[in-house]
Amino acid sequence: MNQTIILQSRPQGTPKLENFKIIEEKKPEPGSGEVLLQAKYISVDPYLRGRMRDEESYIPPFKVGEPIDSMVIAEVISSNNPNFKEGEFVSGMLQWKQFQISNGAGLNKIDEQRAPLTAYLGVLGLTGLTAYIALDKIGKLKSGETLVVSGAAGAVGSVAGQIGKINGCRVIGIAGSDEKIKKIKDDFGFDGGINYKSTSNMKKALAEKCSDGIDVYYDNVGGEILDAVMQNINDFARIINCGAISLYNKEEMPTGPRLEGILIKKSALMQGFLVRNHVKDFGPAINQLGTWLKEGKLKYDETIIKGFENTPQAFLDLFDGKNTGKMIVEV
Repeated sequence: MNQTIILQSRPQGTPKLENFKIIEEKKPEPGSGEVLLQAKYISVDPYLRGRMRDEESYIPPFKVGEPIDSMVIAEVISSNNPNFKEGEFVSGMLQWKQFQISNGAGLNKIDEQRAPLTAYLGVLGLTGLTAYIALDKIGKLKSGETLVVSGAAGAVGSVAGQIGKINGCRVIGIAGSDEKIKKIKDDFGFDGGINYKSTSNMKKALAEKCSDGIDVYYDNVGGEILDAVMQNINDFARIINCGAISLYNKEEMPTGPRLEGILIKKSALMQGFLVRNHVKDFGPAINQLGTWLKEGKLKYDETIIKGFENTPQAFLDLFDGKNTGKMIVEV
């Protein structure tokens, strides 16, 4: 049999396990031009929460009663497609199923000799691409500048901070525990960090850590942390709006400070970023990330949860900050 995880109901506020359901289906057989894939690793990401809402966005919402999909590393079990051979590994936007059929569209072959398979969901996948391309296109880092990264111990944030250091920046990370702050400094080379959960005045804490102001802010969380950062930006600062996890489970959009006055006064740029808008840049970006990885300039961390049935819980754990680095389910 073949297990599949479907969206059982749309979450109200914070998702719960009862919003998901595991069903059993017959194991499929590939037809002409098709391949049978077996999932090996599943990526769970905060942005999936937005797709659980029935509203228009940059990507279609999930449908109730149908499988959820995300980036998956899979093995080709059998192939009737001349472009893929049995035993090859591929990555692609695939459904949360143990086995599934594909005609090959959207699948990318990956080389486990170059890096471990899980790296292609993280540092050499959309995670690393998101960090690299956003900093390249919007951040435009200059040596000697100060880069602040929120969600700094997470998959995107930890890579973004390291890219800042490679470019000669002073890098301050914001994370949710003292252990995570220690990790981003000891393992990823950040110059300093702020535990937002134990900090009562983020504006003051940022001013102390960033005595020369903030030139680039890589925002993965939005909300009150963004508000505090904006009080400390320099002239011509660049603010990258990559994620807003602090708002994803809000049933009503909260009202925060009006930022337009700061943006005008500081001649600052604030821009939203979607990695899917930059597919043409993926090749060069992966090559650069791979080079840095090989040279030891780039490190990555993963939180791996074992068991296909634990995929929904792994997703929920993202909102409690239980991961460091990329959250991955090993099927």
